[in-house]
Amino acid sequence: MAKAKGLSKPVKMKKELAELLGAKKLPRTEITKKLWDYIKKNKLQTKTENGKPENAGKYIVADAKLLPIFKNTKSKSKAGKVTNLTKMQEGQTINMMQMAAVVGANIEDK
Repeated sequence: MAKAKGLSKPVKMKKELAELLGAKKLPRTEITKKLWDYIKKNKLQTKTENGKPENAGKYIVADAKLLPIFKNTKSKSKAGKVTNLTKMQEGQTINMMQMAAVVGANIEDK
């Protein structure tokens, strides 16, 4: 059987993310899917920045379980855009486009 590569290769997650998802290693694709499942199940989307959860929209509201995961995120994209969520507080939001940075910041294998 071929060895998994790229996004389908299981990666080790940091403690907070591993606890939320109930696994120590998962492929990035599965990490993202499970995060979205959690967000939708708990109605943590909103249409406005820092708005109240309304189960729709491009912003994700940080609850008590997502907050430590989001706060692990401080990264710089190849284009030079900085994503720094280290001072985030519960109830604040991130743009759904920042999810890749969040996942990347919560993986120990690079």
